Amino acid sequence: MEAYTFAQYRESADALEARLGEFRPEILLILGSGLGALGDEVEHPVVIPYDAVPHMKHSTAPDHKGQFVFGRLAGRNVAVMQGRLHTYEGWSFADVSYPVRVLRLLGAETLLVTNAAGAVNTAFSAGDIMLITDHMKFFGVSPLCGGNVEEFGPRFPDMSAVYTPALRTVARKAARSLDIPLREGVYMYFPGPQYETPAEVRAARLLGADAVGMSTVPEAIVAAHCGMQVLGFTLCTNMAAGVLDQPLSGEEVIAAGQQAAPRFTALVKACLKEV
Repeated sequence: MEAYTFAQYRESADALEARLGEFRPEILLILGSGLGALGDEVEHPVVIPYDAVPHMKHSTAPDHKGQFVFGRLAGRNVAVMQGRLHTYEGWSFADVSYPVRVLRLLGAETLLVTNAAGAVNTAFSAGDIMLITDHMKFFGVSPLCGGNVEEFGPRFPDMSAVYTPALRTVARKAARSLDIPLREGVYMYFPGPQYETPAEVRAARLLGADAVGMSTVPEAIVAAHCGMQVLGFTLCTNMAAGVLDQPLSGEEVIAAGQQAAPRFTALVKACLKEV
């Protein structure tokens, strides 16, 4: 896997700065499947498609618009990614996590990342929102493979607290204030695009996973590497394979995301005010 150079990240950031003028984002918000509508609430939006940014790949996943929305949301300067990049689209881990480093150069200090995933924990239900406390990734290379870009962080970064404890406290308080039940647990990354098999889900449960999905972890690793705070939420759009005696579908995931959107967006906006 060929890594990007600092000069390439800088070129992308400069291109965005030319479009944004004096505006600088404090928070990068990545929206997962079925959750992109929150980007439509951004005030004074500046919309920039991913393919208009030098070196950045485009999004091909269903329901992912593939664009940045810069502006104000819940009183904060944000960069919203309406749709993300995935390795199952054929992109490398470096490609998928590329925008995190670019936004870091623009001044973003916090990553708020969301995803839609399958619930592994049998105490969970479809529609639950889970606060990510940690993750597992056993598949594929790391987004940090290749020559280390020292301008962002060390060769061997600590991953003891990828998901910032103080921000998890903020999320719990926000959920209580809105009377939104909030699960907590470990997110396990699978590359996809096929859904996990029942045997893989059983293994994930034995290893301590509470939800399984195909995103989030590459971006979180890179954010932690470059010193950003990270807050992550999973919308459990369905029970993972084998938990219930029924097949899984992408349409189910998107529909569940849209149904949960009011609760999910309220929680995210409440957190934005405090992070």
